[in-house]
Amino acid sequence: MADPQQQRRRSVFRETGLLDDVATEVPAATVESSSKRDRPATVRFRSKDEVHVVERYPQTTHTSQRVRSPSPLSSTALMYRLGGVAFILALAFPILQSTGFLGQGALPVQPVDAGVIPVTARSHAGVDLSRRDDSPTDVCFRWAQQSAVVNGTLYLYGGQASTSEGQTENTWNNDFLTLDLTKSWDIGTPSLTGLPQPSGPPAVALGTLWSSHESLFLYGGQVSWKPIVKPGPYATWEYSIPDQQWIEHSNPKTSSGKSAPSNNDPVQGASEGASISVPSLGRGFYFGGHLDEYTTQSWANYIPRQYLQSLLEFTFPERANPQVDALSNGQTAGTDGNYRNVTEGGLQSKAGFTDRADGILVYVPGFGDEGILIAMAGGTNQTYTQMNNVDVYDIATSEWYKQSTAGPTPTMRVNPCAGVAAAPDGSSYNIYMFGGQNLIPYGNQTQFDDMWILTVPSFTWIQVDMSKQSVPYGRSGHTCNVWNGQMVMVGGYVGDQLTCESPGIYVFDMSNLAWVQKYTAISAGSASGSDPSSATSAGASGTAAADSSSPSASSFVSTGANNPFNQQAAQLYNGTSQGGLEGSYGYSVPAAVISVIGGGPTGGATITTPAASATAGPMATGKPITYTVTDSSGATVTETAAPGSLNGGQAASNNKKSGPNIAAIVAGVIAGLLFIAVCYLLFCTYVYRKQLALYKHHVEMAQRQARGEKTPAIPGLLASDQASKSSSDRRRMDMGGYYKNS
Repeated sequence: MADPQQQRRRSVFRETGLLDDVATEVPAATVESSSKRDRPATVRFRSKDEVHVVERYPQTTHTSQRVRSPSPLSSTALMYRLGGVAFILALAFPILQSTGFLGQGALPVQPVDAGVIPVTARSHAGVDLSRRDDSPTDVCFRWAQQSAVVNGTLYLYGGQASTSEGQTENTWNNDFLTLDLTKSWDIGTPSLTGLPQPSGPPAVALGTLWSSHESLFLYGGQVSWKPIVKPGPYATWEYSIPDQQWIEHSNPKTSSGKSAPSNNDPVQGASEGASISVPSLGRGFYFGGHLDEYTTQSWANYIPRQYLQSLLEFTFPERANPQVDALSNGQTAGTDGNYRNVTEGGLQSKAGFTDRADGILVYVPGFGDEGILIAMAGGTNQTYTQMNNVDVYDIATSEWYKQSTAGPTPTMRVNPCAGVAAAPDGSSYNIYMFGGQNLIPYGNQTQFDDMWILTVPSFTWIQVDMSKQSVPYGRSGHTCNVWNGQMVMVGGYVGDQLTCESPGIYVFDMSNLAWVQKYTAISAGSASGSDPSSATSAGASGTAAADSSSPSASSFVSTGANNPFNQQAAQLYNGTSQGGLEGSYGYSVPAAVISVIGGGPTGGATITTPAASATAGPMATGKPITYTVTDSSGATVTETAAPGSLNGGQAASNNKKSGPNIAAIVAGVIAGLLFIAVCYLLFCTYVYRKQLALYKHHVEMAQRQARGEKTPAIPGLLASDQASKSSSDRRRMDMGGYYKNS
């Protein structure tokens, strides 16, 4: 029988040899799963009443002291004394304010904010006013951190970092940094800023940082094992972006709901799971992962690591979720948010739906009532998840489905990163996956440096040709985020390929399929201190396909005010629609994808269903929601190229069909009228010349007749024999048959 210690899969970075194992005595007996064990009596979870703010910065505090009179006073005497003090202060204050009596000039006047204390602030107690050191931006390596993008700012929290070559201890941290994506910068000098290190949130790696449009929520992760640190009671930590404040939500519990029987059970913090935020729905998701002695309080080190197949859903505060029993009848989550643990969602509870960790999870809108989640990659200590089949989760029905893929299949892997971008018309969503590593066999791990695209809804894999590019070293445990149609990659574990990698930030141009040396900001951020979410009903000028007022893609100028979520010009949110995928502004479909699904750079994919037919779920019955794309002239554009027929440049120039062109129609009408006018003038000239010739001949013959000369007959003129007739005879002839018949 194999040693249980060897059976337990080590963390991805522990397995690669970066960190040494911790010697542990392991009993031979089989131990039940932790989910069936009673929690030790010494473990105490704090109640919601104990939730408190542990950090806020920067902040100015005003203190006051209450003074008690040494002896009781009558009400009349007290009134006189208070009146006298007020009179003296009224006289003295202007003098002190306007003179240098105290030695430093005028006494400063401090404004007082007397507003009503917010409900969220009243629910927490205690503010830590001590200021900690700013998080370091210059490190040797950085990996396994948590990340999220909010309104053009990339936030990085925790993970592991080394400050010198060969460092293997004290790498866990709670560094808190931002990267500005509203301004351009070179990858050698990224716009990194170190925020003060918080004192409350733990130093964890391989968790997640969910993001709403106002807050960040730190969930899960594992603590250090070199040196060994024992995890404490689990709490969700919230960072309020407008207030620059950390808030602790302790002892969270689950709520039952669709496909989720668990109710009022303590939430455990998992690690190495796949996560995604969907701010438009007000939810964050965490799929799979594991539990062990570095994630869960009082987990004995002889209990094997437990891999998960559950999907943990977190509903953000003040957001609705009809699939949660506690939020039925239109209720919204409280200030602590709401957890639901989905464990029975269709295929999830059946054979073939494996436990996994170290995978990726992405969100694709437009299918089903609320969009879908797609889970890829990952594995356990012995197996990998297939890449020729992916798991699809219908958010609106809480059901999992299997979907086969087409095209060449990537090598199975763990810990890659992924980002998604939407075509301008929404007819395709392209998932970019980079890196990851192979953990088998142990001691001979391989870090990948390849880029793959899974195009949806075709579900076809496309490998990006990077043979002529300068490609970052293969890695795992890195994070990727999309903004302005570019994928920003931070950190990652590179094995022994480098001695140091600083700053370790790279940019991939998703439209041109190229690693570039500079991040280019094409959409400016909102004004400092503004809240973009408050402009939901009036801030966006573009709408979905049903609204013909969508701005021209070439003339629309994106800013933080009119496009805070960085959506495509035709997909902006408004009062009735959440719009398209965030971060896709400026993205165009690359030629490699066009050759497979048809259309052109603006979309118009001709393959809008899976290449390998779906058997059930939203992919079997639905098609992507498309949007109207307009060009600079105001005409609508539809791409109609057949798959595989043309390259990207040809598709862009030859396969573009416009709608009704008003200018061309007007020009044609004017040209036709001018042609008719010219023809009429030519006809009039011809008639005039004929009449002039006849008149000249008539005058000539009249003159000859007057002279008594004989003239030849000319059609239309007087006959030659008229000269011998009398005037009376001519009269009869001129009057016609009237006189002949009389």
